[in-house]
Order: sequence, then C-alpha cells, then structure tokens
Amino acid sequence: MPPLIRLYITQIIIGTWLAICFVALLLVVNVGNLRHLVFSSTDGWLGLGLLVFANAVVFSGVQFGIAVMRLAEPPADGGSGHRLRQWIAIPVRAGRDDRALRR
Repeated sequence: MPPLIRLYITQIIIGTWLAICFVALLLVVNVGNLRHLVFSSTDGWLGLGLLVFANAVVFSGVQFGIAVMRLAEPPADGGSGHRLRQWIAIPVRAGRDDRALRR
C-alpha cells in the first residue's frame, strides 16, 4: 500500500475516534439537553449517527490536513522557515530616547 494512502487511512481512523469521543462528551455534559433528546426519541439514534458522521468528516479532514502539513521538508537554506520572528523583533535604540521612556 502506498504510504500516502496508509497515512490517509490512519488519519481517518484517528479523526473518527476523536469524533466519537467528542459526541460522547456532548452527551455526558448534556449540551442543549441533547442526551434527553437522543435517548427519549425513537429516531434519536439516527440523529446520533448523523452527528457522529458529520463530526468524523470534519475531524478526519483536519487531522489529515495537519498530517500533510507536517510532511513538509525544512528549507534548503538552513533556516527555520518561520517568518514570524522578523515581525516580533523590535529594534530598540539606547540613549537619550531610552531614558525618556523610563519616566
């Protein structure tokens, strides 16, 4: 099996388990009285299945996107690839202006 297909299948399995845990947490916490709605209705299991399926699609997609982005190789120039550091560093001049700011 090609490695990319294997990666995709494993991320789908992880995303589905995350979705199942998320929906179980929703039922335990009883958000919006969801537990009563699911267990007291005759079609509650259909709604529960659709909720798990929709969350599994979302969580699997996000999980696969993160996994694909982590496959990127580091830049050839030896840098870290992070440009945020250029915007965070603010040059500070020492001198009279520095003393005026301390007051």
